[in-house]
Amino acid sequence: MNRIVTAFILLLPISGIVAQQTDKISMAAIPHALQWEIKPLSYSQKSGELVIVAGEKTDMFRDPNVTYNTDNAPKLLFKADENFVLTAAIEHSFTNKWDGGALVIKADSLHWIKFCFEKDYTGARRVVSVVTKNISDDCNSVELNANKVYYKIAKADNVITLYYSTNGNKWFLVRHLQFDVKSDLKVGFLAQSPTGTRCEVKFSNISYQAKKIKDPYLGE
Repeated sequence: MNRIVTAFILLLPISGIVAQQTDKISMAAIPHALQWEIKPLSYSQKSGELVIVAGEKTDMFRDPNVTYNTDNAPKLLFKADENFVLTAAIEHSFTNKWDGGALVIKADSLHWIKFCFEKDYTGARRVVSVVTKNISDDCNSVELNANKVYYKIAKADNVITLYYSTNGNKWFLVRHLQFDVKSDLKVGFLAQSPTGTRCEVKFSNISYQAKKIKDPYLGE
């Protein structure tokens, strides 16, 4: 895949506005510069919302059977602080199997976490977490009836905690794990369409704080 960074203009059919796809991107809610690790078909920013459109056969997964290893989903990432809390609402139309939007933590190609809202193999809209330490540990959690959910990732030293919420106020703990890596972490946003031709994901209510949570059950 060609990862050479260039600057060009895309006319976005999803919103009717023009967005400039450049090397580094600024967002009001994020105090660090963001950069595409892999570029999407298109993207836009408007009123604090980020829309990413993933192309066909895009995914990030390392199968425990070692039969399917890929990392070509578009990702917009930034260098994380030592401790942080990142929250965002994730919304998409759940058109094709495995279509999803996610918050991502990545150290390198073999060590990363994908916290995804995706259409699962039964057709359900599901909270899914993939913790990868050489091989992916794929965990299907709660099924939801909405196209939008709120996600939170908190890092406190070497511990990562994942949460979801239906309203952005009351949070439910999904996973609480150690994540020991030597390299710096990058965090950010991902869209994927492993079996489809495209998936348009909207991220809203984005918030980032460089802080260490005191209570993992509350996420504060």
